[in-house]
Amino acid sequence: MRILIIEDDLDAAAAVVRGLTEAGHEPTHAPDGAEGLKAAQAAEFDVLVVDRMMPNMDGLTMVETLRGQGDQTPVLFLSALGEIEDRVTGLKAGGDDYLVKPYAFAELIARVEALSRRRETGSVQTLLRVGDLEMNLIARTVHRQGREIDLQPREFQLLEFMMRHAGQSVTRTMLLEKVWEYHFDPQTNVIDVHISRLRSKIDKGFDRAMLQTVRGAGYRLDA
Repeated sequence: MRILIIEDDLDAAAAVVRGLTEAGHEPTHAPDGAEGLKAAQAAEFDVLVVDRMMPNMDGLTMVETLRGQGDQTPVLFLSALGEIEDRVTGLKAGGDDYLVKPYAFAELIARVEALSRRRETGSVQTLLRVGDLEMNLIARTVHRQGREIDLQPREFQLLEFMMRHAGQSVTRTMLLEKVWEYHFDPQTNVIDVHISRLRSKIDKGFDRAMLQTVRGAGYRLDA
C-alpha cells in the first residue's frame, strides 16, 4: 500500500515511515503542507496521513484543496488537538479519520489499513462474514453455523466493528470512539461488560472461541 506521510516533525515522520515500511507498506514523506500537496497531486496514493498543524500550508487547507480538485484519497489526520470540535473540523475539511497524538503505532496501522479497505470495497457492504460467523447489515441479524444469535443494539454495533477489523488487535480507545462515540475515557468497565456479553453469545456452545483478549492491546476477532 502506498502511503503519503505529511508531517513537519522529522523525528516523528521517520518513526512512522520506518514502522510502515516494516509492516510491508510503501511510505513517502513530505515535510510540510505545501510539499505534501505537490506530492499528492503528482502521484497516486492509497492513503494520506496528514499532520494538522504544519508550516507553509496547514493540513486542513491542504486537504480542502485536494477535495476541491476532486481527489478522494482517504485521509487520516494526526493532531495534538483532540477536542470534539477539533475532530469535527478535521472531518468537515475532508478527513476520513482523526487520530490524536500521542497514539499507539498499532492503532495508526489499523486505521490506515481500514481506510484502504474501505476505498477498495467501493460499494456498501450488506453482509459481513468472519469464519462461520455471518452478519446481515440490512436485516440486522447474526448467525453462527446457521444458529441465529440475538444481540442488543450496542452488542450489534460492537460486533460489526470487530468483524470489520477481523484479525486485527482493536484497542479500547478505538472501541470507545467508534462504537460508543466517546472521545475520552469514561473510566468505567462498559467495554469489559459488553465484550463479556458478546463473547457469551457468539462463542458459548461452539467448539472454538472467536473473540480473543489481546493482553496489553485490546481485543481481536479471529476466524
